[in-house]
Amino acid sequence: MSPRLAVLLAGTALVAVLGATAGYVLLGSGGDDRFAQCRETQVAGGLGAVGGPFELVNAAGETVTDRDVFTQPSLVYFGYTFCPDVCPLDNQRNAEAAYILEEEMGIEVTPVFISVDPARDTPEVVGTFAANFHERMIGLTGSPEQVKAASQAYKTYYRLHEDREDNPYYLVDHSTFTYLVLPGEGVVEFFRHPDFAKGTSLAGDVAERTACFVDNM
Repeated sequence: MSPRLAVLLAGTALVAVLGATAGYVLLGSGGDDRFAQCRETQVAGGLGAVGGPFELVNAAGETVTDRDVFTQPSLVYFGYTFCPDVCPLDNQRNAEAAYILEEEMGIEVTPVFISVDPARDTPEVVGTFAANFHERMIGLTGSPEQVKAASQAYKTYYRLHEDREDNPYYLVDHSTFTYLVLPGEGVVEFFRHPDFAKGTSLAGDVAERTACFVDNM
């Protein structure tokens, strides 16, 4: 885990926004959806409205597109490396799910971390952050414009605190969804922040649901 994560105190007010950004509504599955038996959540108008092309910068400083990144099933998360609590938990959960899928189910999945804090999250920083969770995790950043475009495509929310000019340890409010992206299919499901009390959206749950989607590709 990045040593930068220990700098901040716990207790940040991270915001998980559904209705304001994407009109998320829980609906029953049905119709001609071949993934219906796998899906637990849907969005109003369908998940086809979530996701899209982007250009970002990887850990090597190379500009990459969504086609370069999503060459296999991927668990995609938008956050920032200075995040004191939520981002480490979510990315650890995603990394553990990827290990379960590979070791127990023979399915290789790529965890992807996209920074919403490009001022501090340089290519080197996101690369180190990602590598600390999983050897195949891809860390992405970019210019503020590139990051904003990617966030808008995936209907995520983020807001940098106004005190950032005088505070190098400023926080960023952001949504906390992990998106399952399948090559040729786009976003097919999303997972919420892990609820340890209820045992939902934990690594085993994410792995099991992801395997169902992959098996039905």
